[in-house]
Amino acid sequence: MRIDKYLKASRILKRRTVSKELAQNERVEINGRIVKPSHEVNAGDIVAITFGTRRLEIRVLSTAEVKKKQDAADMYEIISESRIEPKPLAEEE
Repeated sequence: MRIDKYLKASRILKRRTVSKELAQNERVEINGRIVKPSHEVNAGDIVAITFGTRRLEIRVLSTAEVKKKQDAADMYEIISESRIEPKPLAEEE
């Protein structure tokens, strides 16, 4: 399954367009490599998503098509969730 579709199906993100934009902006990694929205994700992969000042790292347990909300949580397990310090803005002259 494509990573943009997986993030939507697992309900980590609400809309597929948002997951696609995150991947296009190099904010999605699979097994330590930055990936494009079309990259295939498989069970056992480690996915890291950076949104704003938050970083979420998960392990993919299943890539099955999910229809029910309660089943979506069984598609992954959270490895870590952390805050990232924002980068200071460059000094203006």
